[in-house]
Amino acid sequence: MHNFTLIDAGLDMAPLRNALAVNDGLWNANPLRTTHPASPHHQADDIWLFFNDVPEDPASVFDDIAVRPYPAWWALPQVRPLVFGLMRRVEAVQLGRVLLTRLRPGASIPPHVDEGAPATYFTRYQIAVQSLPGAVFRAEDERVAFATGEAWLVNNRVEHEVTNNSADDRIVLVIDVRIPSC
Repeated sequence: MHNFTLIDAGLDMAPLRNALAVNDGLWNANPLRTTHPASPHHQADDIWLFFNDVPEDPASVFDDIAVRPYPAWWALPQVRPLVFGLMRRVEAVQLGRVLLTRLRPGASIPPHVDEGAPATYFTRYQIAVQSLPGAVFRAEDERVAFATGEAWLVNNRVEHEVTNNSADDRIVLVIDVRIPSC
């Protein structure tokens, strides 16, 4: 596989899933990604943990590499060991966007290619907080069904899509990091 690399497995997601269950109001507090007309994420729900400031013209967020913590970062401390553990494991030097995204059963994210800083400046990782058989991530001609507790390097610079044909929500922690090239 060249669009997906398994980085880790067996991560304990129970603390974060429990925290999400008691903090349901965090979902979609910042709806830009899910409501913007050009976004492919209309069927997803988001929690922004680290994200760009959103100016009056949201189009300028596209290439912004400066991020800041949002209230969910402080409300969900269970995320921090996952983020910093991943950064340490891949020797990242800068944190980009961090968000939780949820895709309900039967929902999908249509084929698209990420652009701007999230694709050109940062490297994307996803940790499966909850993912059952039937939830499939496709990048080009490769398909992967993440298992709960797995961390994956994901190539978001090629056409990709996600379909959740499982019996429960697919929840992933998306982490963008800068990894210096040699």
